[in-house]
Order: sequence, then structure tokens, then C-alpha cells
Amino acid sequence: MASPKRINLALQGGGAHGAFTWGVLDRLLECPDIEIAGISGTSAGALNGAALKAGMVQGGPEEARANLDWLWTEVGGIRDSSVNDWIVASSPAAAVWAKLLEVSPAYKAFDMTSRMLSPYVFGEAIKNPLERIVRHIRFEDVCSDAAPALYIGATNVRSGKIKVFSGDEIGPEAIMASACLPTLFQAVEIDDPATGRREAYWDGGYSGNPALFPLFEPDLPDDILVVNINPLYRDAVPDDVQSIQNRINEISFNSSLLRELRAIDFVQRLIVDGTVPKGAMKQVLVHMIADDDLMNTLNVATKTIPTPVILAKLKTAGRDRADAFLDAHLGDVNTRSTVDLRAMFA
Repeated sequence: MASPKRINLALQGGGAHGAFTWGVLDRLLECPDIEIAGISGTSAGALNGAALKAGMVQGGPEEARANLDWLWTEVGGIRDSSVNDWIVASSPAAAVWAKLLEVSPAYKAFDMTSRMLSPYVFGEAIKNPLERIVRHIRFEDVCSDAAPALYIGATNVRSGKIKVFSGDEIGPEAIMASACLPTLFQAVEIDDPATGRREAYWDGGYSGNPALFPLFEPDLPDDILVVNINPLYRDAVPDDVQSIQNRINEISFNSSLLRELRAIDFVQRLIVDGTVPKGAMKQVLVHMIADDDLMNTLNVATKTIPTPVILAKLKTAGRDRADAFLDAHLGDVNTRSTVDLRAMFA
């Protein structure tokens, strides 16, 4: 039997929309022909990556799937993941649910408060609700030397530079830093042995969503599969406050990823035309799983407030998209890129 194809995963952040990645990972972990060698994750991608690695170390792919189920049932307040299919079948379309959530009094009050008041006004009274969940992740497994390698990105508030946590650096604080939206929560402070000071961090999406460069290590495979949850393209021009803010968020959270993909395209062209000898630089093979059609029907409200209906629909969509990718491109993995970067940046 042929050996599994080794790939790296680049997992975007995007709040509750990270449940799409849950579905993608759930399907990939079912595939015996795929071996996940490395993961770079930001925000929700960091949560997904940590849950997957802890499960893999503890008991392999099935334990990783169970751990991801645990994570997202906790996020959505669902105590029985078996209700997922029932929720998807019986609930309104995602676009309808997204609009209902956006106009709800509770969300409007929350949105107004986050725009007008600094999180520092409330002192320690306001805590990230993810903290309760994150502290139950088995970090002894997350930090182990066992595969997959895991990299977590956060943004240094003072320098504006990305900080990539790996190995023993990854703990609850690193995950919380990676998912710290500055309009909602106070910066997460972590001691940095390199600088000898206590550094403050915000969401990693501002500087790397996710960072691809940690996956260029020579012992990792050439293939990077990006799970994209922030739409690259929207046909409609936003004309109301909510949709304008949502598109600003998407563009800013995609900008670092696009810069790194453009750099990969540049290096690939240098290798192809012989300017750089083969083997001198890594020839990265890029793949992507996304569902822009679905994400275009969602909004800031569905990203901010994790409702069981939207989480269930996102998981199902993620599984479907991953299944389609495996059907169409499994044979391309370890052979060629399935994303045409030149066309992307034309």
C-alpha cells in the first residue's frame, strides 16, 4: 500500500466561521491517504490546530476528530454533536439566519458597545469566553515533539510584527493572544525571554492569517493546504455600516496571506526560469479549500456570535468542500499546485 501523502495545513482565523475548518479537518482526518505534517493557525485556526494536535498525540485521527467535536460543541453550547444533521436540515438558510442575528437587539447592543467603549473600561470584568474552553486543552500533548508540528500566530501590539509560538511556547495564553480582538478584549500579556519584557499581543490575523513561512522548514513537505474562511472576493459593494465593517475586516485579515502567496508565486517563477537553481529555495505547492459562496451570505454577527445553527451549517459545508477537494485533487498532492497563483494576482 502506498504511503500517505504528507501535507501542511494553513488555518485562517475568522471567529465562529472557523467551524468551516472544523468540517474540513473532520473530513481530512478520515482520509487514510493524507498525513498532516505541519499546521500554522491563527485565532480560530489556532484553536482548531491545537485541538487536532492534542487528539493526534493522544490517539490518532479518530481522537483528533473527537477532540474537534468537543471544541466546537463547547463553543456553540451544543452538548450532543449528533444533533448536527437535524440542525442543518430543519433550520433556515444561512443567509436568513445571518440577517436575523444581525438585526437582533442583543447583537446591536453588543456591536454598539464594542464601537464606543474600550475593553479597558471594564477592567477584569470582561473576559474572553474562549478562556474557559482553552484551559481544558491538553497542552502537554500540544507542546510535544510528536507530529504534526504546530505554529500559532499572534500580533505584537508594540512592534506590529507577527509572533509565532511553537513547541513549549504554546500554552493557553498563546492561544488567547492569537484570538484577541482588540475592540472586545484587553491585550494578552506574555513574558518574552528574548526581549526580557512582558509583551502584549492582539489577534494574529492582523500580521499573519495564517503565517505560511513557518511551514517552509526543510523537514516539512512542499504542499501547503490553505483553509480560507475570509472571502477573497465579494461581487456586491457594501453600502451599510455592518457590511462595510465586515468587508474591511475581511480585506485586512486576508492581506498578509495574499502577500505571502505573492512571494511564493515570485519564487516559483524564479525557479521555473532558472534564475534560482532547483533545490536552492523551497518550491511550495499551494492548495486551497474555501466556500466563498457560503461566506458571502454570512456577516460580522455570525462571525462574532457562535450559534449552533450556523456552526452546524459551516461544519457541513467544510466537510463537503474537503470531500470535493479530495475527489478532484488528491492525485495532485505532492506533485503540483492546484491554485493558479499567477492568475490570482493577474
